[in-house]
Amino acid sequence: MAELGIPQNTIAVLQKYGFRFQKKYGQNFLIDTNVLERIVKEALVGPEDLVLEIGPGIGTMTQYLAEAAREVVAVEIDRNLIPILEDTLSAYSNVTVLNEDILKVDIGALVRERNEGRPVKVVANLPYYITTPIVMELLESRVPLENITIMVQKEVAERMQMGPGSKDYGALSLAVQYYARPEIVANVPPNCFMPRPNVGSAVIRLTLHKEPPVKVRDEHRMFQLIRASFLQRRKTLANALANAPETGLTREEVQEALQKMELSETIRGEALSLEQFALLSDLLPV
Repeated sequence: MAELGIPQNTIAVLQKYGFRFQKKYGQNFLIDTNVLERIVKEALVGPEDLVLEIGPGIGTMTQYLAEAAREVVAVEIDRNLIPILEDTLSAYSNVTVLNEDILKVDIGALVRERNEGRPVKVVANLPYYITTPIVMELLESRVPLENITIMVQKEVAERMQMGPGSKDYGALSLAVQYYARPEIVANVPPNCFMPRPNVGSAVIRLTLHKEPPVKVRDEHRMFQLIRASFLQRRKTLANALANAPETGLTREEVQEALQKMELSETIRGEALSLEQFALLSDLLPV
């Protein structure tokens, strides 16, 4: 079986099938064996694991995962890639390819049927335009996941692990850190892909918390406040929350809660930690 991490083998497969990259799917295939080996290692894939792979492309990473895991379920949205995957993965009896949109797959059912409800590992080389919706769907779905190891745009990876006070800290940072511990495990330059993207990439591993790191009375309400506070991030927190109709709050109510927390009335959302947002959410009227 031709190893697809070697560029000339990838080119041969693409030529054989006359495959054309589709911009709408943000397709960039990995062509670096060192990076592929590193991802499988950092995802902590072992012989007992079921791995859910999102966006297998022509099966480059899938081959590596199939060698390391008990079973791989690869979800690919582009139906033009399905015949290619049937070819490139024909030697692996432990791989199932689903021609589906990952946002419409019942991952919970898949985990129950194929892994007896035990946590699975997710590995993905995600199109940059849809990184956040897919990550948030995986985290919020509450399906049993051990970790999520994904290739994303470098600045998105950095945003996921950012703390309060930086310009890159935002709603995504807080949401990811509520559900998981993020850790950038590799930086990947553009020349490791075909076609080459215009930006640098990074591999980030999200290790899911068994319990959230903060206690909050109403999780949904806390995230509503977080989103509202970063929608107008140059405004003070009191103004941002009072200006967002969905919060139903007045500036005075927010200022009163901030006083109880011994925080300045002019503080901005980007200065608050996850713990402080949880406390603020508990102090404010619903």
